[in-house]
Amino acid sequence: MAVKIRLRRMGAKKAPFYRVVVADSRYPRDGRFIEEIGYYDPTKEPASVQIDAEKAQKWIKNGAQPTDTVKALLKKNGVL
Repeated sequence: MAVKIRLRRMGAKKAPFYRVVVADSRYPRDGRFIEEIGYYDPTKEPASVQIDAEKAQKWIKNGAQPTDTVKALLKKNGVL
């Protein structure tokens, strides 16, 4: 089972809001997920990011691979 830390799109059309989730890579982008570890709101100025560092580090230690976008968000928040 390949586990990814990725963004799940929420919000209205042309007003995206993302939740940072841990999900099996075989599930669809907005489908089933294992755990929600934070959120990302690019519509605010500056962009609002909230990620639970302990949960993210736990999942990375257990082998979860963050996507490129999530990896950049984690670095920005000092988790990686």
